[in-house]
Amino acid sequence: MRIEDVLVALATGVWRWDHSGTITLDAVAARLLELPGDPDEVPLSAVRARIHPVDWGELDAVVTRAFAEDTVAEARLRITDATGRVLRIVRSRGRSSAGDGGVALVGTLQEVTDQSGAAAARAPVTGDWRRSREAFLLDAGRALAEARSTEEVLRVSASLSMPGFSPDGLAVFGISGDRLTIVGHHGHGAGDDEPFADMPLDTDYPAAEVVRTGRAIYLPSPAGYRSRFPVTWPLARRFGRESWAFLPLIVAGRTMGAWMAAFRHPVSFTPDERSVLTTVARMLAQALTRAGAAESERELSLGLQRTMLPTVTPGIPGVTVAARYVPTGGGLQVGGDWYDMIPLPGGGATRAGRSRGNIALVIGDVQGHDVRAAGLMGQLRIALRAYASEGHSPDAVLSRASRFLHGITDTAEDDDGPRFATCLYLEFDPATGVVEIARAGHPDPGVVTADGTVLLRATEGGLPLGIDPDTDYPTTRFVLEAGETLLICTDGLLETGGHDLDTGWARLRGVLERRRADGSLEELADDLVRAVHGPTSHYTTGPLADRREDDIALLLLTREGRPSRRPTRRTAMSVGQAEPERISAARRQVRELLHDWADPEQVDSAVLMVSEMATNVLVHTDGTALLVAEVHHTDPARRLRVEVSDTSDELPHRRRPGEMASSGRGLVLMEMLADAWGVDPRGTGKSIWFELYETSGGPAPEGGGDGVP
Repeated sequence: MRIEDVLVALATGVWRWDHSGTITLDAVAARLLELPGDPDEVPLSAVRARIHPVDWGELDAVVTRAFAEDTVAEARLRITDATGRVLRIVRSRGRSSAGDGGVALVGTLQEVTDQSGAAAARAPVTGDWRRSREAFLLDAGRALAEARSTEEVLRVSASLSMPGFSPDGLAVFGISGDRLTIVGHHGHGAGDDEPFADMPLDTDYPAAEVVRTGRAIYLPSPAGYRSRFPVTWPLARRFGRESWAFLPLIVAGRTMGAWMAAFRHPVSFTPDERSVLTTVARMLAQALTRAGAAESERELSLGLQRTMLPTVTPGIPGVTVAARYVPTGGGLQVGGDWYDMIPLPGGGATRAGRSRGNIALVIGDVQGHDVRAAGLMGQLRIALRAYASEGHSPDAVLSRASRFLHGITDTAEDDDGPRFATCLYLEFDPATGVVEIARAGHPDPGVVTADGTVLLRATEGGLPLGIDPDTDYPTTRFVLEAGETLLICTDGLLETGGHDLDTGWARLRGVLERRRADGSLEELADDLVRAVHGPTSHYTTGPLADRREDDIALLLLTREGRPSRRPTRRTAMSVGQAEPERISAARRQVRELLHDWADPEQVDSAVLMVSEMATNVLVHTDGTALLVAEVHHTDPARRLRVEVSDTSDELPHRRRPGEMASSGRGLVLMEMLADAWGVDPRGTGKSIWFELYETSGGPAPEGGGDGVP
């Protein structure tokens, strides 16, 4: 038995709805729809004329969703005669199918004979129409309110399925001076808008008259269009439409344009239909106004961002630099974060010791994310560039910048009081790799060594700029070896996502350690931002932009050159008398330096000895402790050497502390834990050092000591 015979026996019809809009019916389906019985393609308007207007709106929405989402399209439809009387209820089910003719929706039609179907057939049309209209307007209002751009507003308006009379052609007209222009359109081919794209407002065209008068024009038939607008009728006739509605777009009493809805089937424009069109036009006008304001703000923000954030200068010999700026999601797409790269003058009257070709890198964060913060950022960036170009040292540049910011914010009228800014300023000599850093309340920089070790480089610093005009900013000096990468960033890269500075740095450490040897610096910059924000859509403009918590600025600098086959790891920092908390930073530095050390107990021993040595300097002297730690590659294993220097001439001596004593165990610990240690007197103080060999108990490298009494 053929399947066609089974369907006929069950009084079930088959239909095919092409994506192009034509419908093919078999004999049973045609009978159920009160159409001629020969199976053939029928125009969409013929099927539409037999379905209740409310049910047609629901069917159109269901079919559209089924095409887009590859789901089952199911609906109950009231079949009516020419007078609008309901003849029967049919159930339609279908699903998209790909064939030689393209994608189509294939399904069945079957008459519903249960009591609920009979009750639905007797339901009054007016109540259904009003409920459907209210639901449509609610959905349309929500969709238009969520649109963020003019293009998105036009796309939403084109997808609206009006109850019973959805248009197939839409156009939005705007005003430019004394001319009418097309803002956007839907349902027309490429180039169809050219005759209407730019015309004088006094043209004999419905949209122009709507803009001039502020009153809607409804044209239910081609004859009405031709008789009322004979001049432009030939332009409209070629589109094959049957009815047109032109409505003014009015916001705050001002007509800002016109909206055209065109139909391929006749529409009488009853009071209910005009009410729906008028309401949609008002919502569309509001949505276009919001989108236009948002686009203007976005364009202003991007222009301000491009003006205030310079491009990184390429082509510096021996240096590769990458930079990123990611604004926060709310408000203006620019805030108080910034970065800069400044070529420094060399020779002449500039600071002694500066080589020609030196560069300065600046990164900072002005308090706030508003226009005031962006303005202060621009002023401060210009001031820093000027001070750097004058040849001042890093500490002098920040001291002058702090006085400048204090001066312009202390006298400014700001509801939040004076503003401050964190900043990190460094000078880099590409020839020698020397880095000089001054820091004003900003996060410390990070260094990725040539062998992939990641170190948070502890540097001395002062108060944020603008708080105290007389603050000093000490300078930290170190060498960036060939193949090493320096990272400086604002706190947004670290603290976003509920992290503090420590846990945020741990998150970035994993990205830096996983960097591929053949990966570019630009790829690393993208990976760092992606680690904070996730997929690209999270940190570009779009629906997920509000997930960003703070502005981000970052700079990466790599000193080019071939590193040694087994490069030396090195870190250094100072611990002042007023900075005992930096001892914990010293412990962390040693752990980072020994992240891949073979024996974890040796790592603990090294951390303990460093803590003891630095603490002894603070307790027994009046000076600053200078810590230098290095990991050397020797045969058969690596060697750690740590030196802590101070300016006191008093040499340490061994004591035998009692059981309850709180001190005196430093040298005892070194004797027990170090493979070698010693004290070296110097002209202006002394240096206490110890060494650990990765293979414990192995032969001491040449120059190693056995300790001193």
